[in-house]
Amino acid sequence: METAPERVASQGDITAEIVGIAAEYQRAGVEEAQPRLDYPPYRSSVLRHPRYPLQGVDPEEIERWAPCFGHQDVAPLDADLTAGHPGEPIGQRIIVTGRVLDESGRPAAGQLIEIWQANASGRYRHQRDQHPAPLDPNFTGVGRCLTGPDGTYRFLTVKPGPYPWRNHHNAWRPAHIHFSVFGTAFTQRVVTQMYFPGDPLFDLDPFFQSIVDPAARQRLIATYDHEVTQPEYATGYRWDIVLSGSCRTPTEGGADDG
Repeated sequence: METAPERVASQGDITAEIVGIAAEYQRAGVEEAQPRLDYPPYRSSVLRHPRYPLQGVDPEEIERWAPCFGHQDVAPLDADLTAGHPGEPIGQRIIVTGRVLDESGRPAAGQLIEIWQANASGRYRHQRDQHPAPLDPNFTGVGRCLTGPDGTYRFLTVKPGPYPWRNHHNAWRPAHIHFSVFGTAFTQRVVTQMYFPGDPLFDLDPFFQSIVDPAARQRLIATYDHEVTQPEYATGYRWDIVLSGSCRTPTEGGADDG
């Protein structure tokens, strides 16, 4: 006897779950500034966090196996995602800049920042991304830089497009850029995402909504900055990353959809 196929949740179903969780959060009156690791509207979140006690490790042993970021030092052009190809990438050029700070507002200098993102059509240059959007031969979507003495970073790139992600029927992610910040040791790495102001997909996205505190979610949204914008060339966005304290930037805690 054949069983009926499992029903795929609609956007309406997911939105209703998001609204219900938000209402429960408001009634609880307890602040949650970081993403929930297990957030039912984000269907695979149950598989994206540890289910067993963590094991203690020797930090010095880990450092012996730290990753290698390349055969040379970080170069200035590494922060220009529009360079290094035969032609110009397709899409709206943008400048993304900001500072990496601690909870007291002190700059974190010399920190390695890596970013990765979809292209202007909303597609990653990755073999697992096969949705029917065009790849751009002049855009790989990855960059890196070191923060300056005042904690400043700066990237030149193109604005990424939204993309489907199959969490539920007709599911789309808001446009975003992934950020990875390394501290003084590999175990201090944090991963987060930066979003763009006014995106209509915010309320529909369970990944973004897994940060149930509205004020904490706002800390992931960049601000358009006309002083950063370059005439007839690129629009500018400013976004600071706070590593600790009550205003800490929400981080993914190991969950990463990109």
